[in-house]
Amino acid sequence: MQANITRQAALALLKKYNHEPFHLQHALTMEGVMRYFARKMGYGDSEEAWGLAGLLHDVDYELFSQQHCQKAPELLAEIGAGPELVHAVVSHGYGLCSDVAPVHEMEKVLFAVDELTGLIGAAVKMRPSKSTKDFEVKSLKKKFQDKRFAAGCSREVIQQGAQMLGWSLEQLMEETILAMRDGEDQVAASLAEEG
Repeated sequence: MQANITRQAALALLKKYNHEPFHLQHALTMEGVMRYFARKMGYGDSEEAWGLAGLLHDVDYELFSQQHCQKAPELLAEIGAGPELVHAVVSHGYGLCSDVAPVHEMEKVLFAVDELTGLIGAAVKMRPSKSTKDFEVKSLKKKFQDKRFAAGCSREVIQQGAQMLGWSLEQLMEETILAMRDGEDQVAASLAEEG
């Protein structure tokens, strides 16, 4: 899968429909995480496309939460996004707000890590460091098992995502922490530029 739009166009579209700092941070985090997985899984030549899917996956969420994943194709058409990117964005809501299943490995990763990055982000906020750099899988497992913690992050979707990829839950957790750690400084720098 190749990117057919620029990051600049993608970021402009994201900011047109998303103003909450939390949503921008999540989009930038997902961009970095998806880039990491593209490199790690041997799709380095598609790293830009994987990153754009992460950046734009929730493009319609802030203003159109009741139509999440339904409104996205219309918004993505504004920048001429290709069918592969549109399919990836729509499929990340599979079983929740979309009946489009993830097919490509990139789509499965996007589906699997979206809720998990939210859970990790919520757990990290509680730590003195506020960083993933000293956050470990065993701490994440405790938070995962506490259903009241970050209750909006679906444990079922995270488990389903791991199964789709043929990974253990622990492997998905470990790799996602590493992916967030890898991009943490870049996300912070991007947010500082925005602020």
